[in-house]
Amino acid sequence: MSAVVRERVGWDLASAALFVVIVILAFTLPPRFPGSSWYLVATAVGIAAVYAFGARRYVSLREGPEPSPPVSWLLQAALIILLAVGTSIEPTMMLLQTIVLPLIWMTSRSTRQSILVTLLNAVVLSIAYAASDGFSPGMLLAGVVTSGLSAAFSIALGLWITRIAEWGTERQRLLAELTAAQHGLEAASRESGAAAERARLAREVHDTIAQSLTSIVMLAERSRLDGSHEAISLIEDAAREALREARALVVVESSAADPSGSLAEALRRLGERFGRETGLPVSVEASPLVVPRDLQVVLLRCAQEGLANVRKHAAAGAASLVLTVDDDAVLVVSDDGRGLGGVRPDGADIGAGGGFGLAGMRDRVALVGGTLEARDGEAAGTTLTVRIPLTVGQETA
Repeated sequence: MSAVVRERVGWDLASAALFVVIVILAFTLPPRFPGSSWYLVATAVGIAAVYAFGARRYVSLREGPEPSPPVSWLLQAALIILLAVGTSIEPTMMLLQTIVLPLIWMTSRSTRQSILVTLLNAVVLSIAYAASDGFSPGMLLAGVVTSGLSAAFSIALGLWITRIAEWGTERQRLLAELTAAQHGLEAASRESGAAAERARLAREVHDTIAQSLTSIVMLAERSRLDGSHEAISLIEDAAREALREARALVVVESSAADPSGSLAEALRRLGERFGRETGLPVSVEASPLVVPRDLQVVLLRCAQEGLANVRKHAAAGAASLVLTVDDDAVLVVSDDGRGLGGVRPDGADIGAGGGFGLAGMRDRVALVGGTLEARDGEAAGTTLTVRIPLTVGQETA
């Protein structure tokens, strides 16, 4: 059962109880004139009918249907007239105010209308009360006092309940806005997470599978020229590596480093494989200190991308990988090739734009709080430096 239905059922029970009380009073009080008891019953029935067939659907402290202006004024006029007729016959019928006054507030379109109609009802009831005893001064005063007090109490209670209802409505509105904002935030978070995951997968594919496929293409071109079995063997190794990396991505595991090994060993294997594929000697100097697993992935991916740039752009005769681990993990990839000026005629910073690999490398390093710097070497070539802060107290391997 909804809150509105429960509220209306409460009104139904209260109205029925009041109707029974009025009927009992009509036949227990001395009749004012022959048949007056039935007039009182008819008045009570009329008010009950106005409630049941007109005002009931607007009875709610929550948001609900609002009567049109003609309906609102018609319902209120009917209630006031019936109450005044009953009171003019028997002053005790002012008891019906207990339901008429709340219905005036419920069927009003504004607080101003509720107050005006309540005051109008007090004036009419004062006249009706006095008319029940021939407009004697005593009855007129009693009518004014009784209806005035009733109107004052009704206005005070109505304003209080209206304020509570407005607060409840505002609370519901704010709750709905908060719920909508939460749903929007959840949607934005999902979209942001999906975008971040797409970017992560793009970096992984570029830094792993794409590099392996590039090696396969270059080795295939070399094999076409010399037809050596060594080139074919390297193609097979590169293809197996690409397959392993693809499977690792599918199961959402990093293929960057062997859990049983170390970053230093992974860098040495990378340098050895790069040298076999390109014929370019790569010297590797790596600290044996342990680096956290997630940072191993970042550093090894940067080493892969750095060597890929050496192969594609530098026209170098040699390259080197140097890893030092202290408060920071610092990876330096250098070559003796053309340098940044030879790669970028405008002399722009390698991290300021360019291909996806360089942008991805910078993003990857930034995600772990590190920095990336690329500059021309002191004598020749390019030096790429990746610096990532470490937690204190790393153990040695």
